[in-house]
Amino acid sequence: MRRLRSALVALALGLVAVPALAVQPDEVLKDPAMEARARHISEGLRCLVCQNQSIDDSDAPLAKDLRVLVRERLKEGDSNEQVVDYVVARYGEFVLLRPVFGWHTLLLWLSPLLAVGLGAFGIWRLSRRRAPKAEGLSEAEAAEVEALLKRP
Repeated sequence: MRRLRSALVALALGLVAVPALAVQPDEVLKDPAMEARARHISEGLRCLVCQNQSIDDSDAPLAKDLRVLVRERLKEGDSNEQVVDYVVARYGEFVLLRPVFGWHTLLLWLSPLLAVGLGAFGIWRLSRRRAPKAEGLSEAEAAEVEALLKRP
């Protein structure tokens, strides 16, 4: 019972824990509204070192540089879109965690639909396949089976 209680307390604490962000105190802007904008922008930018984390979640030096760059651009008066456009122009579209929808990314967006469609077509083809019809026994084979069944 004691172990169960300890496990439940640990689970509750794990669920309550706030995700740790890699933003350092020296990076945080004094204006809360501007800091919120910077965090919103940073959530959509990929760490080029970690690749599956936003720059807000990464401890990599390049992610720190990108966080500082975003905050500097905001201080200069850029809008959120201008900051993202600047970073994309400098590092390419790969820096976006959510790829843009365009002609050059059409295969990326349509490949899940294509895979599901091909899978459904394959299943449909397999279900339409007919089992070969069994041919009846010849007279000689039927007589042989009868003889085998009559054996003691």
